[in-house]
Amino acid sequence: MTRAGVERHPVEALGELLRRVSAGPDTVGADGGAESSVGATRAEDDAGFVWVDIPSCEKNAERVLLDVFGFHPRAVHDCAERNLVAKTHSYADHVFVVLHGPEQGENGHVHYIELDQFIGRHFLVTVHGPLNPAVEPSVALRETSSVLERMDAGRLRPTSAFELSHAIVLALAASQERFVEALTADVWGLEQRVNAGHLGEPEPFLDELFRARHGLLAARTISALNRETYVRLMSRAWALPPRVRPLLAEITDEFEQVRGLADVQREYLQGVIEFYRTRIDTKMTIAAERLAVIAAITLPITAVSSIYGMNIIVNTRTRPEQLIIVLIAMAAMSAALLRWAKRRDWW
Repeated sequence: MTRAGVERHPVEALGELLRRVSAGPDTVGADGGAESSVGATRAEDDAGFVWVDIPSCEKNAERVLLDVFGFHPRAVHDCAERNLVAKTHSYADHVFVVLHGPEQGENGHVHYIELDQFIGRHFLVTVHGPLNPAVEPSVALRETSSVLERMDAGRLRPTSAFELSHAIVLALAASQERFVEALTADVWGLEQRVNAGHLGEPEPFLDELFRARHGLLAARTISALNRETYVRLMSRAWALPPRVRPLLAEITDEFEQVRGLADVQREYLQGVIEFYRTRIDTKMTIAAERLAVIAAITLPITAVSSIYGMNIIVNTRTRPEQLIIVLIAMAAMSAALLRWAKRRDWW
């Protein structure tokens, strides 16, 4: 594959650029502009393709998707709105794919970063879905920007739109794996604190445990849904050229690996949570047993004092030796009960 320099093309020129590439143009490329990143490449055995990266599907971008590329209105609507799950649709000359990636937010919240793709023979259009205002826009462009940098440096030379999509999705899977690795480090730290006994207040510590578990569950869910999307895409052989199937199989394996990692760490964390709960329950049981022993030891004192009441103290006929005898009897009964509790390992 040959590749010329880097140029910028306004959104309005996409129609002409697409027609040139379909007819077999010279090789050109482009980096990110204000509206979108637009590029075109040409392989030796194909007519070439255009890559359009749209940071946000606003009205102008919707017009390009509808009028220039002629995409289905439902697919364009999916680009403009947030999609809760990953999915794919096949059309006559292209496929539409919706994927997600996790991004850690505040207070344990996990943001779903959406990446939409239109993949055809002569084009790849990547659209970044609506973002939560709390997420930096650069987060959504992380994978496409890294792929563009690799292309500019000559480390990546895709010969088709599916190869370029393959590179972008593998970068997305790698980001998900790093997300799981970061949570794994948190899990190990929590496990060390449990084993060392430095737990602090139970409620904040349990909150940390459950936040880590939520992050792993979110990563597992996202990877599983992304994988199922590509499994469905692989089943549609009529919509894909044969050389694309190995690329889809590799993507499926990558998402399966991330899902497996998240599952393993989630199970490990569940073991840490159960161990922590067991330690807390054991401490509460020991405390309850000791309180019960204390209540049993003080029972004779309560019984004797309830019988005699205040009469021994306030009665003028009560002699001091009588009060001493009663106190000695109370102490003797309590000591006998304490000795009996120790013999039974209750104290």
